[in-house]
Amino acid sequence: MKEERRNRKRKRGKVHRKSSTPAVDDPSNLFSGNQCSVSHMAISKAKKPSSFLDKMKARLSGGHFRMLNEKLYTCSGDEALNYFKENPELFNVYHAGYQEQMLHWPEQPVTIITKWLKDHSPSLIVADFGCGDARLARSVKNKVWSLDLVAHDPSVIACDMSNTPLESSSVDVAVFCLSLMGTDYPSFLKEAHRVLKPRGWLLIAEVKSRLDPNTGGADPNKFMKAICELGFTIGSKDFSNKMFVLFYLKKKDEQDSVDREINWPELKPCIYKRR
Repeated sequence: MKEERRNRKRKRGKVHRKSSTPAVDDPSNLFSGNQCSVSHMAISKAKKPSSFLDKMKARLSGGHFRMLNEKLYTCSGDEALNYFKENPELFNVYHAGYQEQMLHWPEQPVTIITKWLKDHSPSLIVADFGCGDARLARSVKNKVWSLDLVAHDPSVIACDMSNTPLESSSVDVAVFCLSLMGTDYPSFLKEAHRVLKPRGWLLIAEVKSRLDPNTGGADPNKFMKAICELGFTIGSKDFSNKMFVLFYLKKKDEQDSVDREINWPELKPCIYKRR
């Protein structure tokens, strides 16, 4: 009996000592102790170059976008047109950066404008000033003239926003969706007034900070006053969104006989900060 008890104790001791050694077949043991440090180091070394290059590419792309964005806000429409004629590839760089910025917005103004058009007759003819990738035209049944500095899409007409090929009084709705960017932005609105039919709609979506006097922006009342003197009446205003404001205006039936000088407020450039 005593001998049998000794043999049992010896067996139990062997099992205990054996179990204290990590089992190679157990995947969790591959990341324990020194093996974890070595494996983690190897994974980090493998991932680091790719991650570093991605960050550098993103930083360079973001830097190009900020440079181009600032240029568009601080030059005239004609200067911007000539710049992109000489460097058409930079237009794609700009719009890639623009789309990346829009990902951070909880809601995009083009979505609201699309809904507005869908709530109205599909027979309305639309002019989309500064259309970008012509998303609005793809989203509605209306006939949409997509206008921008470069024809990013075959359907886009490349032109200066102050001098479009559209005929006078040929459009029912003129849209400026975050596109009043030039220092001569009033000339864009004058062009919209020219191509709009009497009682045609003017829809403007603009970055909120550009029309916030508390942060150096223009007084929205002065902005609206100038547009009304151009020959529009205010339909409605929407300041409810955190990122942008919306204005819905209608062209007057008859233009005022006196061609007065309009006092246009300077719109604050929208310069994106480095991330």
